[in-house]
Amino acid sequence: MAGCAADATGVEPVAALLQTLEAEAEARHLRVLGGFHPGPSDGAPEGCGTLLMIGPAEPGFWPEFRAAPEFADGGPDPLDRWSKRVLGGWATALGAQALFPSNGPPYAPFIAWAKATGRVWNSPAGILVHDQAGLMVSFRGALALPERVALPPAPPRPCDTCAKPCLGACPAGALGAGGDYDVPRCKDWLDTPAGEDCMTRGCALRRSCPLSQAYGRPEAQSAFHMRSFHSP
Repeated sequence: MAGCAADATGVEPVAALLQTLEAEAEARHLRVLGGFHPGPSDGAPEGCGTLLMIGPAEPGFWPEFRAAPEFADGGPDPLDRWSKRVLGGWATALGAQALFPSNGPPYAPFIAWAKATGRVWNSPAGILVHDQAGLMVSFRGALALPERVALPPAPPRPCDTCAKPCLGACPAGALGAGGDYDVPRCKDWLDTPAGEDCMTRGCALRRSCPLSQAYGRPEAQSAFHMRSFHSP
């Protein structure tokens, strides 16, 4: 878990490396959204001392992606291909391994990894929430590093002191206090005139989160993700 000290071999965490990695991520319009020191049952690659979860750096990610060749070439899955080029190239330079949620089957346990960082939880509405990105959290990939990087302690859970507007925010009633996500109901709603707001501006429930509102994702970016989600 985040913040653990020396391992059983007595190897101390690499103290200064995290700040360097965070700066290198930001230079690529990416952000380190958490990390942990995996154990044998976590599904990380063999020899991984630290697993870092990598997501878009907001604000500013969308203009960078729109200017990338993958966005304009007409090929499938442009964001996944951008992620594999940029994050994969960075991993090679680091002597690390890049892992991606789109690779599989078998698929890497990204949800379990995210929760293991101590910075991601199930929100009151059921979907994942991040201490900074809120309900807009997404992961472009993960970096498996051989070094045992020093990590900060886990922050407080933001939902504990929140008014929880997410609980009543889904206009389709596909998400709520029960925690289950009714995907067919959500997609059916998006096909209605009333669902156009979610299609063009992004999921109303995700937008309701105070942390999401501060994370700076443009509506055009949310609409891109909604089209990808809703495509057959």
